[in-house]
Amino acid sequence: MQTQTLLAFTAIASLAILSPGPATLLSLKNGASYGTRAVIWSAFGNVCGIFCLSTTAFLGLGALLNSSAMLFAAVKIIGALYLFYIGAKQLFGKSNALTHDGQNGQADSRPRPRKLFSEAFLTAATNPKALMFFTALFPHFITPDEALAPQFFALMAIFMGLSYLTHLMYAQLAARAMHVLVKPRFVKWINRVVGAAFITFGTMLLSLRRQTA
Repeated sequence: MQTQTLLAFTAIASLAILSPGPATLLSLKNGASYGTRAVIWSAFGNVCGIFCLSTTAFLGLGALLNSSAMLFAAVKIIGALYLFYIGAKQLFGKSNALTHDGQNGQADSRPRPRKLFSEAFLTAATNPKALMFFTALFPHFITPDEALAPQFFALMAIFMGLSYLTHLMYAQLAARAMHVLVKPRFVKWINRVVGAAFITFGTMLLSLRRQTA
């Protein structure tokens, strides 16, 4: 692939990754709650979910979702319900969104890596908006006359690498601010903001409309 093509893709991918979304909020929450090391697992779950979405887009599922209103609605509802579930846990759960390891002697409060991974994976993999994004993005950077698989893996290596590093960056920023965020006067409102934000993302996902010709 030409260098200018890769640079153009990198620029567009960076803008998409830096824009706020459910995955970004999850990394901020986990970074403030459990530290940057925990986000190593959730960021890995996120990029694995992105890889699954990009692969399905590459194989044509994005076009299928655009052509099938029922399938699109089903995927959209599943994704929205999962975001509602995460939001409700923060709004009505007993545990605080920002409870750091070791605080109050609770050394085992950090979720297991598998839970961190699966939560981030599902957040990424149940987002049909991202699937539409990849379906619309790839054709502009892939040359049909050349082997498709190497081009796909080159583009996804860039996107996944940028995404992983960005989520670690967000987590590091949140971890540095943790000593302020865990103060009692902030915790209650942060739980509400985090929960409301996830529910808002779910509502926005429900409002997503299928592209029509």
